[in-house]
Amino acid sequence: MDVLTANLCKSGRTLIAWTAQALADASSVPIDTIRSFESGRTRALSRDNEAAIRRALEAQGVQFLEGGQVAAGPGVALGAKE
Repeated sequence: MDVLTANLCKSGRTLIAWTAQALADASSVPIDTIRSFESGRTRALSRDNEAAIRRALEAQGVQFLEGGQVAAGPGVALGAKE
């Protein structure tokens, strides 16, 4: 997956029942940065912050999928709109 979007970030966090603070603690990304990104006030994260967030979520089992990929376990996915 190329870009971590705000919706994917929040959805991944929600799947593992993490608060924004828990993600901030695990990723070492400031809570204000996470909240600003997830709310849409900030359009993009720095590469370092995006990588840190992705690593923290993936370490807890969150899988970010490309179109057509299949998860390696139970979960949810958003299908393409017709």
